[in-house]
Amino acid sequence: MPLLFKRSLLPKLRSFPLTAEAVTILPGAADFRRCLLEKIAQATQRIYLVALYLQNDEAGQEILDALHAAKLKRPELEIAVVVDWLRAQRGLIGAGKQPGNSAWYQEMTRTHQSVVPVYGVPVQTRELFGVLHLKGFVIDDCVVYSGASLNNVYLHKFDKYRFDRYHVLQSRELADSMHHLVKHGLIESKAVHRLDLPNLPTTRSLRNDIGDLRSRLKYAAYDTSAGSTARTGLSVSPLLGVGKNNPLNRVILELIASAQKQLTICTPYFNLPLGVIREINRALARGVKIDIVVGDKTANDFYIPPSEPFKVIAALPYLYEISLRRFAKRHQRNIDSGQLNLHLWREGDNSYHLKGMWIDQRYTLLTGNNLNPRAFRLDLENALLIDDPKGEWLEPRRVELENIFVHTTRIARFQDLEALPDYPAGVAKFLKRVSRVRVERLLYRIL
Repeated sequence: MPLLFKRSLLPKLRSFPLTAEAVTILPGAADFRRCLLEKIAQATQRIYLVALYLQNDEAGQEILDALHAAKLKRPELEIAVVVDWLRAQRGLIGAGKQPGNSAWYQEMTRTHQSVVPVYGVPVQTRELFGVLHLKGFVIDDCVVYSGASLNNVYLHKFDKYRFDRYHVLQSRELADSMHHLVKHGLIESKAVHRLDLPNLPTTRSLRNDIGDLRSRLKYAAYDTSAGSTARTGLSVSPLLGVGKNNPLNRVILELIASAQKQLTICTPYFNLPLGVIREINRALARGVKIDIVVGDKTANDFYIPPSEPFKVIAALPYLYEISLRRFAKRHQRNIDSGQLNLHLWREGDNSYHLKGMWIDQRYTLLTGNNLNPRAFRLDLENALLIDDPKGEWLEPRRVELENIFVHTTRIARFQDLEALPDYPAGVAKFLKRVSRVRVERLLYRIL
């Protein structure tokens, strides 16, 4: 790969070796739920679940019950659930005043003989300015990686599901590295406290500790000393990032810059950072074929049907569509030639949450990073970069992409996307007001 950056990170990344048989791609959310429950039940050493949230609903209860059952069966099991501190202490957006998931965690600790600690990680003092967006479930020597959190729709407990990516990687070195960072880099921090115990400290009282944690996280990285920089076969590199110009952001930009023939990008919220847009434009200029898959606005998890009362949160999917329409308009010539393909995903009442990139026939990025300004500046993110220099993993990779494209429609013209006059009255009124007071740019930075 040509060194397109003065201080290129890609050649320096240490990675852990894999075999093609050690990586399994699950086709859907229900398979993901079954896999998690089976792995939890079979665990003998450790279970570390890291997600934005573990929700108080039927699927969340099923996961927490499985953890308690595993602990009762094997008291020596090392178990920890790690979620965002602030997200756990509020209710669902738009659902009125609710106690939050932390009250449920405390009730589960009171009513069970076994102990399953739930830790809250405060990345910032306000959720608006940064959350724990790490992904990955370490169970013994296995890593189950997905952008999904843990609730009914992410786990397809009932009729609706939220479509994501689901990978199972069997690698002791990778599991050790991810376990070590969570245990020693997060849980042992003074800013991190158990949410399943009563009398939680206030976020205000933790302000200094939170500042110290965020400062340390800016320089934190997964321990890959057991890995190698040799690119002799299939391998995986864990990546971490928070704040501007972090290593994960830089690798994402370098991956786009390295593309020579084909680049595929998935994001649920189309609001690309300027750096990503620049690299996409450069890739188009050098002849790279690019596919971008986003969710239709009706497949956005913030979408509210026009028949229901308007809430401010309902404007978000329309903001993303406006951003996509502008992008399509600027690149209509590339769309016409077939070099740029924008695909909208929609399947019934289900929602879309896929993230990640596929670069040529070599690199595959698994991540919870939404490829938006918020992910690039505010949230604590991670990713797994799979490098396949010999093409050992091409068939499973092809099947995953084929599965993603099943429910997509290609945008032939930017006019295929609705504009402000087409939107419901409440949405259009709010967006006009936002545009008039010029806070639209600020919104795009934090959404």
